[in-house]
Amino acid sequence: MNFKEDLLNELNIEMNDAQEKQFEAYYQFLIEYNKITNLTRITEKDEVYYKHFFDSLTLAKSINLDNVKSMCDMGSGAGFPSIPLKIMYPHLRITIVDSLNKRIVFLQKLAEKLKINHIDLIHDRIENYALTHQETFDLVTARALGSLSLISEMGIPMVKIGGEFIALKGNNYEAEFLDSKKGIEYLGCQVLNVKQYILPNQFGTRFHIVISKTKHVKGFPRQFPIMSKKPL
Repeated sequence: MNFKEDLLNELNIEMNDAQEKQFEAYYQFLIEYNKITNLTRITEKDEVYYKHFFDSLTLAKSINLDNVKSMCDMGSGAGFPSIPLKIMYPHLRITIVDSLNKRIVFLQKLAEKLKINHIDLIHDRIENYALTHQETFDLVTARALGSLSLISEMGIPMVKIGGEFIALKGNNYEAEFLDSKKGIEYLGCQVLNVKQYILPNQFGTRFHIVISKTKHVKGFPRQFPIMSKKPL
C-alpha cells in the first residue's frame, strides 16, 4: 500500500507528515473503538485506507474544495467522507448530523484525538435538523445513506443557492438516479455531473452525483414517512 503516492497520482492531493500521522491515528482509533461499538465491517488496513479514506477524498476531484467553507455531512457513520476531507482541507467548517448517539460520541472522541477544530457534531434526525438549517451550507454530502430521492429531499434544502449537494454512490446508482431526477429539479436543482472513480488496487468503483442548487424551494423536507411513501 502506498496511500500517499496514490493520493498524489490519482487525486493530485499532497499529504504532509502531520496529515499522514492523523490518518494512522484515525485508523488505529477506529479499529479499537470498533471492538466495542460496531462502526464499520471494513477493518483490514488497506481496505480502510482505500474504501473509506481514499473514497472520501475523491470528492476533491468532483468539487473545488478551496471554494467551500461550510459542509454538512449527513449520517456520516464513522466520519466518512467529512473527517478525511477535514484532515486534508483544514479550512473546512464541518457539521455532521447523525441520528445514532453512539456515532456522535465516537466522533467527539476522534476529533479530540486528531486535534480537529471547527467541527459541529449534531445528534438529530436529518429531516428535523434540515428544517431549521435551510440554505446554510456551501456543500452537503451523503455517502451510503439511502435512496437518492430520500437523501436529496433531506439534503438539498440545507444547501445555499449556488452550492452543491453530492451523493456518493456505488455501482447500482442508475435506477435511483432516474427515479429521483424529477424531484431534484422540483427542489430547485440541476444535476451537473455524474463522475466515476475507480479506486486503486481493485477496491471498487464509485460514483458521485453532483447536484447544483439554483433556487430555494420552501416546505422541505417533509416528514420521513411521507418522503418514504411518496417520493417527489
